[in-house]
Amino acid sequence: MARKTKTIFVCQQCGVKHSKWMGRCQDCGEWNAVVEEKSPINTDGKIRLTGISNPTPISQLKGQAVDRFPSNIQELDTVLGGGLVPGSVVLLGGEPGVGKSTLLLQAANQYALHGLKVLYVSGEESTSQIAIRANRLGAQSENLLVVSETSLEKIEQHVSELKPGLLIIDSIQTVHSEEMTSQAGSVGQLRECTHQMIALAKGRNMATFVVGHVTKDGAIAGPKVLEHMVDVVLYFEGTATLSFRLLRSIKNRFGSTNEIGVFELTNEGAMEVTNPSELFLAERPEQTPGSVVVASIEGTRPLLVEVQALASPTSLSMPRRTAIGLDQNRVSLLVAILEKRGGYRMFDQDIYVNVAGGLRLQEPAADLGVVAALISSYQGQPTQKGDFFFGEVGLGGEVRSIPRVTERLKEGGRIGLTRAFVPMKAKKELPPFSGLEIIGIENIQQLSDLL
Repeated sequence: MARKTKTIFVCQQCGVKHSKWMGRCQDCGEWNAVVEEKSPINTDGKIRLTGISNPTPISQLKGQAVDRFPSNIQELDTVLGGGLVPGSVVLLGGEPGVGKSTLLLQAANQYALHGLKVLYVSGEESTSQIAIRANRLGAQSENLLVVSETSLEKIEQHVSELKPGLLIIDSIQTVHSEEMTSQAGSVGQLRECTHQMIALAKGRNMATFVVGHVTKDGAIAGPKVLEHMVDVVLYFEGTATLSFRLLRSIKNRFGSTNEIGVFELTNEGAMEVTNPSELFLAERPEQTPGSVVVASIEGTRPLLVEVQALASPTSLSMPRRTAIGLDQNRVSLLVAILEKRGGYRMFDQDIYVNVAGGLRLQEPAADLGVVAALISSYQGQPTQKGDFFFGEVGLGGEVRSIPRVTERLKEGGRIGLTRAFVPMKAKKELPPFSGLEIIGIENIQQLSDLL
Protein backbone atom coordinates (compact mmCIF):
# COMPACT_ATOMS: atom_id res chain seq x y z
CA MET A 1 0.00 0.00 0.00
CA ALA A 2 1.36 3.44 -0.85
CA ARG A 3 2.37 5.63 2.02
CA LYS A 4 2.24 9.36 2.30
CA THR A 5 3.13 11.89 4.97
CA LYS A 6 1.19 14.82 6.28
CA THR A 7 1.62 17.18 9.20
CA ILE A 8 -0.84 17.79 11.99
CA PHE A 9 -0.95 20.27 14.86
CA VAL A 10 -1.25 18.76 18.32
CA CYS A 11 -1.70 20.44 21.71
CA GLN A 12 1.13 19.34 24.01
CA GLN A 13 -1.10 19.76 27.07
CA CYS A 14 -4.33 17.94 26.22
CA GLY A 15 -3.41 16.08 23.00
CA VAL A 16 -6.22 17.51 20.86
CA LYS A 17 -5.42 17.67 17.14
CA HIS A 18 -6.00 20.80 15.07
CA SER A 19 -6.11 21.29 11.32
CA LYS A 20 -3.85 24.36 11.48
CA TRP A 21 -1.58 26.14 13.89
CA MET A 22 -3.14 28.48 16.44
CA GLY A 23 -1.74 30.37 19.39
CA ARG A 24 -4.27 29.00 21.87
CA CYS A 25 -5.70 25.50 22.08
CA GLN A 26 -9.46 25.61 21.51
CA ASP A 27 -10.03 22.65 23.85
CA CYS A 28 -7.96 23.35 26.98
CA GLY A 29 -7.23 27.05 26.45
CA GLU A 30 -3.44 26.69 26.89
CA TRP A 31 -1.33 29.30 25.09
CA ASN A 32 1.62 28.36 22.81
CA ALA A 33 0.99 24.64 23.30
CA VAL A 34 -0.01 23.73 19.72
CA VAL A 35 2.97 22.43 17.73
CA GLU A 36 3.42 20.81 14.35
CA GLU A 37 4.07 17.07 14.16
CA LYS A 38 4.55 14.64 11.31
CA SER A 39 1.87 11.96 11.04
CA PRO A 40 2.66 9.03 8.71
CA ILE A 41 -0.51 7.20 7.62
CA ASN A 42 -1.58 4.75 4.93
CA THR A 43 -3.74 5.87 2.05
CA ASP A 44 -6.58 3.77 3.41
CA GLY A 45 -6.40 5.71 6.67
CA LYS A 46 -5.38 2.72 8.80
CA ILE A 47 -2.24 2.68 10.91
CA ARG A 48 -0.26 -0.55 10.43
CA LEU A 49 2.26 -2.21 12.72
CA THR A 50 5.79 -2.64 11.42
CA GLY A 51 6.23 -6.00 13.09
CA ILE A 52 5.00 -8.38 15.79
CA SER A 53 7.05 -9.25 18.87
CA ASN A 54 6.56 -12.23 21.17
CA PRO A 55 6.79 -11.83 24.98
CA THR A 56 9.67 -13.84 26.46
CA PRO A 57 10.23 -14.87 30.10
CA ILE A 58 12.94 -12.71 31.61
CA SER A 59 14.78 -15.82 32.81
CA GLN A 60 15.34 -16.82 29.17
CA LEU A 61 16.76 -13.48 28.09
CA LYS A 62 20.50 -13.36 27.52
CA GLY A 63 22.53 -10.21 27.93
CA GLN A 64 25.52 -9.42 25.76
CA ALA A 65 28.72 -7.70 26.73
CA VAL A 66 28.96 -4.19 25.28
CA ASP A 67 32.12 -3.25 23.40
CA ARG A 68 32.81 0.44 23.92
CA PHE A 69 34.74 2.92 21.80
CA PRO A 70 37.36 4.66 24.00
CA SER A 71 38.19 8.22 23.01
CA ASN A 72 41.53 8.31 24.88
CA ILE A 73 40.16 11.44 26.58
CA GLN A 74 40.01 9.95 30.05
CA GLU A 75 37.63 12.52 31.53
CA LEU A 76 35.12 12.02 28.70
CA ASP A 77 35.36 8.23 28.89
CA THR A 78 34.80 8.34 32.66
CA VAL A 79 31.61 10.39 32.31
CA LEU A 80 30.34 8.09 29.53
CA GLY A 81 30.88 5.08 31.79
CA GLY A 82 34.04 3.71 30.17
CA GLY A 83 33.61 4.74 26.55
CA LEU A 84 31.06 5.28 23.80
CA VAL A 85 28.56 2.46 23.24
CA PRO A 86 27.81 1.56 19.57
CA GLY A 87 24.28 2.54 18.63
CA SER A 88 23.90 4.94 21.56
CA VAL A 89 22.67 8.52 21.23
CA VAL A 90 24.34 11.13 23.45
CA LEU A 91 22.78 14.57 23.94
CA LEU A 92 25.33 17.26 24.90
CA GLY A 93 24.06 20.60 26.17
CA GLY A 94 25.77 23.75 27.37
CA GLU A 95 25.85 27.54 27.28
CA PRO A 96 26.97 29.30 24.07
CA GLY A 97 30.76 29.52 23.89
CA VAL A 98 31.39 26.99 26.67
CA GLY A 99 33.35 24.73 24.30
CA LYS A 100 30.91 22.01 23.19
CA SER A 101 32.06 22.05 19.54
CA THR A 102 35.72 22.15 20.58
CA LEU A 103 35.36 19.13 22.85
CA LEU A 104 33.44 17.13 20.26
CA LEU A 105 35.90 17.93 17.48
CA GLN A 106 38.76 16.75 19.69
CA ALA A 107 36.88 13.58 20.57
CA ALA A 108 35.96 13.01 16.90
CA ASN A 109 39.62 13.24 15.93
CA GLN A 110 40.62 10.74 18.63
CA TYR A 111 37.94 8.27 17.51
CA ALA A 112 39.05 8.72 13.88
CA LEU A 113 42.71 8.15 14.76
CA HIS A 114 41.77 4.74 16.18
CA GLY A 115 40.10 3.56 12.99
CA LEU A 116 36.50 4.71 13.47
CA LYS A 117 34.97 6.57 10.52
CA VAL A 118 33.43 9.79 11.87
CA LEU A 119 30.97 12.12 10.13
CA TYR A 120 30.84 15.59 11.69
CA VAL A 121 27.76 17.53 10.55
CA SER A 122 27.65 21.24 11.41
CA GLY A 123 24.59 23.37 10.88
CA GLU A 124 26.10 26.46 12.48
CA GLU A 125 29.53 26.77 10.83
CA SER A 126 30.91 26.46 7.33
CA THR A 127 33.58 23.89 6.55
CA SER A 128 36.19 26.66 6.33
CA GLN A 129 35.35 27.81 9.85
CA ILE A 130 35.61 24.25 11.13
CA ALA A 131 38.98 23.91 9.37
CA ILE A 132 40.34 26.88 11.35
CA ARG A 133 39.42 25.20 14.64
CA ALA A 134 40.67 21.82 13.43
CA ASN A 135 44.09 23.30 12.57
CA ARG A 136 44.30 24.87 16.01
CA LEU A 137 43.38 21.58 17.71
CA GLY A 138 45.53 19.42 15.44
CA ALA A 139 42.52 17.42 14.21
CA GLN A 140 43.76 16.17 10.83
CA SER A 141 42.69 12.51 10.67
CA GLU A 142 41.66 11.18 7.25
CA ASN A 143 38.81 9.23 8.89
CA LEU A 144 37.20 12.46 10.12
CA LEU A 145 34.74 13.70 7.47
CA VAL A 146 33.14 17.14 7.80
CA VAL A 147 30.06 18.56 6.09
CA SER A 148 27.99 21.69 6.62
CA GLU A 149 24.33 20.69 6.30
CA THR A 150 20.96 21.38 7.93
CA SER A 151 18.59 19.17 5.91
CA LEU A 152 17.63 15.96 7.72
CA GLU A 153 17.05 14.12 4.47
CA LYS A 154 20.49 15.06 3.09
CA ILE A 155 22.16 14.04 6.36
CA GLU A 156 20.48 10.64 6.10
CA GLN A 157 21.75 10.38 2.51
CA HIS A 158 25.33 11.12 3.62
CA VAL A 159 25.06 8.48 6.34
CA SER A 160 23.73 5.94 3.85
CA GLU A 161 26.61 6.57 1.44
CA LEU A 162 29.50 6.87 3.95
CA LYS A 163 28.34 4.37 6.61
CA PRO A 164 30.18 6.08 9.51
CA GLY A 165 30.65 4.46 12.89
CA LEU A 166 30.10 7.79 14.67
CA LEU A 167 27.81 10.67 13.69
CA ILE A 168 28.02 14.12 15.31
CA ILE A 169 25.19 16.65 14.83
CA ASP A 170 26.08 20.22 15.82
CA SER A 171 23.43 21.23 16.61
CA ILE A 172 19.99 19.58 16.54
CA GLN A 173 18.26 22.98 16.69
CA THR A 174 19.59 23.83 13.21
CA VAL A 175 18.42 20.60 11.55
CA HIS A 176 15.04 20.59 9.82
CA SER A 177 12.95 18.07 7.94
CA GLU A 178 11.75 19.15 4.52
CA GLU A 179 8.51 17.25 5.10
CA MET A 180 7.45 19.75 7.77
CA THR A 181 6.60 23.38 7.16
CA SER A 182 7.67 24.75 10.55
CA GLN A 183 11.03 26.43 11.06
CA ALA A 184 14.15 24.67 12.34
CA GLY A 185 14.29 24.70 16.14
CA SER A 186 10.53 24.52 16.64
CA VAL A 187 9.15 21.88 18.99
CA GLY A 188 7.79 19.74 16.16
CA GLN A 189 11.03 19.88 14.17
CA LEU A 190 13.15 19.06 17.23
CA ARG A 191 11.05 16.05 18.14
CA GLU A 192 10.86 14.71 14.59
CA CYS A 193 14.56 15.22 13.78
CA THR A 194 15.69 13.69 17.08
CA HIS A 195 13.38 10.73 16.56
CA GLN A 196 14.80 10.16 13.07
CA MET A 197 18.39 10.45 14.34
CA ILE A 198 17.69 7.86 17.05
CA ALA A 199 16.08 5.48 14.55
CA LEU A 200 19.07 5.95 12.21
CA ALA A 201 21.57 5.30 15.01
CA LYS A 202 19.80 2.19 16.31
CA GLY A 203 19.18 0.78 12.84
CA ARG A 204 22.84 1.10 11.79
CA ASN A 205 24.38 0.47 15.24
CA MET A 206 26.01 3.88 14.82
CA ALA A 207 27.00 5.94 17.86
CA THR A 208 25.69 9.50 17.68
CA PHE A 209 26.49 12.75 19.48
CA VAL A 210 23.77 15.43 19.30
CA VAL A 211 24.52 18.97 20.49
CA GLY A 212 21.60 20.83 22.06
CA HIS A 213 21.24 24.52 22.83
CA VAL A 214 20.15 25.56 26.32
CA THR A 215 17.56 28.08 27.43
CA LYS A 216 18.17 31.03 29.75
CA ASP A 217 17.17 28.73 32.63
CA GLY A 218 19.99 26.32 31.75
CA ALA A 219 17.75 23.51 30.44
CA ILE A 220 18.17 21.99 26.98
CA ALA A 221 15.95 23.87 24.55
CA GLY A 222 12.93 22.01 23.26
CA PRO A 223 10.50 19.56 24.84
CA LYS A 224 11.69 17.58 27.86
CA VAL A 225 10.89 14.42 25.92
CA LEU A 226 14.20 14.84 24.04
CA GLU A 227 16.11 13.91 27.19
CA HIS A 228 13.89 10.85 27.66
CA MET A 229 14.42 9.69 24.07
CA VAL A 230 18.23 9.63 24.08
CA ASP A 231 20.49 7.21 25.96
CA VAL A 232 22.89 9.69 27.60
CA VAL A 233 22.47 13.35 28.60
CA LEU A 234 25.60 15.38 29.30
CA TYR A 235 25.93 19.03 30.34
CA PHE A 236 29.10 21.00 29.65
CA GLU A 237 29.20 23.66 32.35
CA GLY A 238 31.35 26.73 32.87
CA THR A 239 31.48 30.50 32.61
CA ALA A 240 33.29 32.89 30.32
CA THR A 241 35.38 34.21 33.23
CA LEU A 242 36.77 30.79 34.22
CA SER A 243 39.14 28.66 32.17
CA PHE A 244 37.99 25.24 33.37
CA ARG A 245 34.81 23.39 32.46
CA LEU A 246 32.78 20.58 34.05
CA LEU A 247 31.27 17.77 31.98
CA ARG A 248 28.39 16.38 34.02
CA SER A 249 26.34 13.24 33.36
CA ILE A 250 22.62 13.71 34.07
CA LYS A 251 21.36 10.49 32.48
CA ASN A 252 23.31 7.42 31.39
CA ARG A 253 21.79 4.07 30.46
CA PHE A 254 25.26 2.52 30.26
CA GLY A 255 27.00 3.92 33.33
CA SER A 256 26.79 5.95 36.51
CA THR A 257 24.86 9.21 36.62
CA ASN A 258 26.13 12.41 38.24
CA GLU A 259 29.66 11.66 37.05
CA ILE A 260 31.80 14.71 36.24
CA GLY A 261 34.85 15.33 34.12
CA VAL A 262 37.03 18.40 34.55
CA PHE A 263 38.62 20.22 31.61
CA GLU A 264 40.64 23.39 31.24
CA LEU A 265 39.96 25.43 28.11
CA THR A 266 43.20 26.59 26.47
CA ASN A 267 44.37 27.65 23.01
CA GLU A 268 45.09 23.97 22.28
CA GLY A 269 41.51 22.99 23.16
CA ALA A 270 39.84 21.36 26.16
CA MET A 271 42.66 19.84 28.21
CA GLU A 272 41.98 17.19 30.85
CA VAL A 273 42.45 18.04 34.52
CA THR A 274 43.59 14.85 36.22
CA ASN A 275 43.85 16.38 39.70
CA PRO A 276 40.81 18.68 40.10
CA SER A 277 41.16 19.04 43.89
CA GLU A 278 44.49 20.88 43.52
CA LEU A 279 42.95 23.04 40.78
CA PHE A 280 40.03 24.15 42.95
CA LEU A 281 42.33 24.93 45.90
CA ALA A 282 45.21 26.47 43.94
CA GLU A 283 44.28 30.10 44.70
CA ARG A 284 42.82 29.65 48.16
CA PRO A 285 43.94 32.55 50.41
CA GLU A 286 45.72 31.53 53.59
CA GLN A 287 44.74 32.79 57.05
CA THR A 288 41.53 34.39 55.74
CA PRO A 289 38.41 34.21 57.95
CA GLY A 290 35.46 32.52 56.25
CA SER A 291 37.50 30.27 53.94
CA VAL A 292 37.36 26.51 54.56
CA VAL A 293 37.96 23.31 52.58
CA VAL A 294 35.06 20.89 52.08
CA ALA A 295 35.36 17.26 50.97
CA SER A 296 32.60 16.48 48.49
CA ILE A 297 31.74 13.51 46.27
CA GLU A 298 30.81 14.05 42.63
CA GLY A 299 29.78 10.79 40.99
CA THR A 300 32.51 8.34 41.95
CA ARG A 301 35.16 11.01 42.51
CA PRO A 302 36.08 12.76 45.78
CA LEU A 303 36.72 16.48 45.35
CA LEU A 304 38.13 19.05 47.74
CA VAL A 305 36.74 22.53 47.14
CA GLU A 306 36.90 25.89 48.86
CA VAL A 307 33.75 27.26 50.48
CA GLN A 308 33.79 30.97 51.32
CA ALA A 309 31.43 32.76 53.68
CA LEU A 310 31.05 36.40 54.62
CA ALA A 311 28.95 37.60 57.56
CA SER A 312 28.71 41.39 57.61
CA PRO A 313 26.59 43.68 59.84
CA THR A 314 23.76 45.38 57.99
CA SER A 315 21.44 48.30 58.57
CA LEU A 316 18.71 46.80 56.39
CA SER A 317 15.49 45.65 58.02
CA MET A 318 15.74 42.39 56.07
CA PRO A 319 19.33 41.06 55.85
CA ARG A 320 20.53 39.56 52.57
CA ARG A 321 21.04 35.83 52.12
CA THR A 322 23.04 35.02 48.97
CA ALA A 323 24.41 31.62 47.98
CA ILE A 324 26.41 30.79 44.83
CA GLY A 325 27.14 27.13 44.17
CA LEU A 326 24.85 25.98 46.99
CA ASP A 327 21.11 25.74 47.53
CA GLN A 328 20.08 29.11 48.96
CA ASN A 329 17.29 27.55 51.04
CA ARG A 330 19.83 25.16 52.55
CA VAL A 331 22.13 28.04 53.48
CA SER A 332 19.23 29.92 55.09
CA LEU A 333 18.42 26.80 57.09
CA LEU A 334 22.02 26.52 58.35
CA VAL A 335 22.03 30.19 59.34
CA ALA A 336 18.84 29.63 61.37
CA ILE A 337 20.41 26.59 63.07
CA LEU A 338 23.50 28.63 63.98
CA GLU A 339 21.32 31.31 65.52
CA LYS A 340 18.99 28.96 67.41
CA ARG A 341 21.34 26.14 68.43
CA GLY A 342 24.70 27.88 68.38
CA GLY A 343 23.72 31.16 70.00
CA TYR A 344 25.08 33.36 67.18
CA ARG A 345 23.48 36.71 66.40
CA MET A 346 22.70 36.33 62.70
CA PHE A 347 19.48 38.32 62.31
CA ASP A 348 21.40 41.58 61.76
CA GLN A 349 24.03 40.10 59.43
CA ASP A 350 24.18 39.98 55.65
CA ILE A 351 25.24 36.43 54.73
CA TYR A 352 27.10 35.58 51.52
CA VAL A 353 28.26 32.01 50.75
CA ASN A 354 30.22 31.02 47.64
CA VAL A 355 31.80 27.85 46.27
CA ALA A 356 35.05 29.00 44.66
CA GLY A 357 35.68 27.96 41.09
CA GLY A 358 32.08 27.85 39.91
CA LEU A 359 31.40 24.31 41.15
CA ARG A 360 27.94 23.51 42.49
CA LEU A 361 27.67 21.31 45.61
CA GLN A 362 24.43 19.34 45.90
CA GLU A 363 25.01 16.82 48.68
CA PRO A 364 24.33 17.65 52.38
CA ALA A 365 27.89 16.65 53.32
CA ALA A 366 28.87 20.27 52.68
CA ASP A 367 26.77 21.47 55.65
CA LEU A 368 29.55 21.23 58.24
CA GLY A 369 31.93 23.16 56.01
CA VAL A 370 29.38 25.93 55.42
CA VAL A 371 28.74 26.21 59.17
CA ALA A 372 32.49 26.33 59.86
CA ALA A 373 32.93 29.07 57.24
CA LEU A 374 30.10 31.13 58.75
CA ILE A 375 31.53 30.79 62.27
CA SER A 376 35.00 31.68 61.04
CA SER A 377 33.75 34.80 59.25
CA TYR A 378 31.51 35.89 62.12
CA GLN A 379 34.30 35.57 64.70
CA GLY A 380 36.99 36.92 62.37
CA GLN A 381 39.20 33.91 63.07
CA PRO A 382 40.62 31.78 60.21
CA THR A 383 40.74 28.01 60.42
CA GLN A 384 44.08 26.21 60.39
CA LYS A 385 45.75 25.75 57.03
CA GLY A 386 45.41 21.95 56.93
CA ASP A 387 41.76 21.70 58.08
CA PHE A 388 38.90 20.30 56.02
CA PHE A 389 35.27 19.50 56.86
CA PHE A 390 32.37 17.28 55.87
CA GLY A 391 29.13 16.19 57.52
CA GLU A 392 25.39 16.82 57.47
CA VAL A 393 23.87 19.22 60.01
CA GLY A 394 20.36 18.52 61.33
CA LEU A 395 17.78 20.99 62.63
CA GLY A 396 18.75 20.15 66.21
CA GLY A 397 22.32 21.23 65.54
CA GLU A 398 23.54 17.63 65.51
CA VAL A 399 26.14 16.49 62.97
CA ARG A 400 25.03 13.39 61.07
CA SER A 401 27.15 10.82 59.30
CA ILE A 402 27.45 10.70 55.51
CA PRO A 403 28.59 7.96 53.08
CA ARG A 404 32.07 7.30 51.64
CA VAL A 405 34.01 8.85 54.52
CA THR A 406 37.21 6.92 53.82
CA GLU A 407 37.49 8.19 50.24
CA ARG A 408 37.14 11.79 51.39
CA LEU A 409 39.82 11.35 54.03
CA LYS A 410 42.23 9.71 51.58
CA GLU A 411 41.77 12.58 49.12
CA GLY A 412 42.49 15.12 51.87
CA GLY A 413 45.62 13.28 52.97
CA ARG A 414 46.78 12.90 49.36
CA ILE A 415 47.00 16.65 48.77
CA GLY A 416 48.63 17.39 52.13
CA LEU A 417 45.79 18.35 54.51
CA THR A 418 46.40 17.35 58.11
CA ARG A 419 43.18 17.68 60.15
CA ALA A 420 39.67 16.46 59.31
CA PHE A 421 36.45 17.46 61.09
CA VAL A 422 34.01 14.58 60.60
CA PRO A 423 30.76 13.34 62.22
CA MET A 424 31.42 11.59 65.53
CA LYS A 425 29.67 8.39 64.42
CA ALA A 426 31.89 8.18 61.34
CA LYS A 427 35.04 8.64 63.43
CA LYS A 428 34.16 5.71 65.70
CA GLU A 429 33.93 3.39 62.70
CA LEU A 430 37.16 4.53 61.01
CA PRO A 431 40.58 2.88 61.12
CA PRO A 432 43.53 5.15 62.03
CA PHE A 433 44.97 7.28 59.23
CA SER A 434 48.69 7.99 59.30
CA GLY A 435 49.54 11.69 59.12
CA LEU A 436 45.89 12.76 59.45
CA GLU A 437 44.26 13.94 62.68
CA ILE A 438 40.54 13.09 62.74
CA ILE A 439 38.26 15.09 65.02
CA GLY A 440 34.72 13.80 65.63
CA ILE A 441 31.98 16.46 65.88
CA GLU A 442 28.67 15.74 67.62
CA ASN A 443 27.01 19.17 67.28
CA ILE A 444 27.71 22.69 66.06
CA GLN A 445 28.33 23.97 69.59
CA GLN A 446 31.30 21.60 69.87
CA LEU A 447 32.52 22.77 66.46
CA SER A 448 32.28 26.39 67.62
CA ASP A 449 34.35 25.64 70.73
CA LEU A 450 37.06 23.89 68.69
CA LEU A 451 37.29 26.70 66.14
